[in-house]
Amino acid sequence: MSIADIRTDYRREALSESDVDADPMVQFHRWFEEAITAEVNEPNAMSLATATPDAYPSVRVVLLKAADARGFVFYTDYRSRKGQELADNPHAALCFFWPELERQVRIAGAVQRVSRAESDEYFQSRPLPSRIGAWTSRQSEPLESREVLEAELATNEARFSEGPVPLPDHWGGFRVVPEEIEFWQGRPSRLHDRIQFRKQAGVWHRRRLSP
Repeated sequence: MSIADIRTDYRREALSESDVDADPMVQFHRWFEEAITAEVNEPNAMSLATATPDAYPSVRVVLLKAADARGFVFYTDYRSRKGQELADNPHAALCFFWPELERQVRIAGAVQRVSRAESDEYFQSRPLPSRIGAWTSRQSEPLESREVLEAELATNEARFSEGPVPLPDHWGGFRVVPEEIEFWQGRPSRLHDRIQFRKQAGVWHRRRLSP
C-alpha cells in the first residue's frame, strides 16, 4: 500500500453547536474525560508548535500537566529550543489528536511562564529519576555521545543520593493562554465538523467553520 492510499473514513459521531458548551474550557474538560474513558493512549499528549521571531517554525509532542480557566500548562527545560523560542516569541499553538474518538482540539494563544512555586510543586511530584534527569540533560544542545550523558547521570545520582532534589533554575512551566480553541469531529467524506471559539474583549465567541 502506498502512503497516498492510507486513509480513514470517520463515521463515529457528529458535532453540532448545541453539543458544545458555551465555555470552551468546560467543553475541553468534557472531551478530555471522554478520551480517558475511551482509554486513549496518553490523552494528555499534545503537539506544541513554536516559532522564532522571524517565523521559522518547529513542533514537538509534550504532555499537558494542568488545564484551567487560566490556560494549558506544560513543563520543560527553559534552555531547550522551545524554551528559547518561547522567550523570544511568546506565542504557541497546541493540537490534541484522539483517533479512538476521531477528534482533535486545536489551541492558540500567548505564552507565559508559570510561577516558580507552581513549577516547584509539580517538580517535586515527579518520580526521582525524572527529577535527577532534569539536572542531567542540557536539552537541545549537541551531545558528544550517550556515554557522556550516562556519566553525567551517574554524577547527579551520587550528588542527590542523600538529600532532596531541588528545582533547577533552568526548568519550569509554561502556560498557553488561549485566544482560540477549535473542536474538530471527524465526519464521512472529509466533511468534518469544526466548532471554533475566539476570545474578543474577554468574551468567547463561537462559530462553525467549513471543513
